[in-house]
Amino acid sequence: MAGDEEKGLYKTQTGITMSPELFEKLYLTPKVPQVGDYNKRFANPTALGFVGFVISTFTFAIICMGWGGAQGFSPVVGIFFFVGPVLLTFAMVFEWVMGNFFPMMVMGLFSVFWGSFGFLQLPTLQLGAPFATADDPTGLSSREYNAAVAVYLIVWGFALFTFFIFTCKINAVFATIFLLVSVVAWVLSGAYWKVSWGDYEGAGRLQKGGGALLFIVAALGWYMCFIIMAGEMRITLNLPVGDLSHLWPRTDVELATTEQREHKD
Repeated sequence: MAGDEEKGLYKTQTGITMSPELFEKLYLTPKVPQVGDYNKRFANPTALGFVGFVISTFTFAIICMGWGGAQGFSPVVGIFFFVGPVLLTFAMVFEWVMGNFFPMMVMGLFSVFWGSFGFLQLPTLQLGAPFATADDPTGLSSREYNAAVAVYLIVWGFALFTFFIFTCKINAVFATIFLLVSVVAWVLSGAYWKVSWGDYEGAGRLQKGGGALLFIVAALGWYMCFIIMAGEMRITLNLPVGDLSHLWPRTDVELATTEQREHKD
């Protein structure tokens, strides 16, 4: 084991030797020194979070595009409260237990997004009631309500773009997912702005465009999920992910060691 560590190799919970590059591919986080042996005793939860994300995103994207005449999210509100948040929250907790910082942040981010956006789709909450008029008894078409949702999505876009910056240290597929979801948040924000001004045709075009981008995001997410599951099931696949970790300094060293090196330089 000591010899393997000197070579930059690590062992999983099944005793399989793993390089830092492979670790980053399976766990989507840089390999760093950790206290304890949780990575040896617990299964990799990253794929579970991806399943919740992908199923929710595919469904959301298809409805946004209106495939088969689908319209409205209330019939599939379960993805906002159960499929997405439940799986992502479980994955987040175990990523935290295992000391995988960035996946923990990602799972938590998307878990609260699906839950919070799901509240907007519940007609029983009557969130637009304060803006109701005789022509719009629900208030959901009001300028104030839709402008507020648009602002909400703009903020999410900036949050997602911040995460995109850090995914550039992992691989190109993961980075592309976050870049696209950032754009989608802003595109859908534009759709709500259009509704607030009564431009329903323009809003429909933006919604379909955002749905198309989300479909690509879901496909990339399923691609990453498949690669992670294949790796954990010991199925030999050489599918590309566009590894970016080799462009950065090694992270499998203690912070104190890194600081000493920087001072020497």
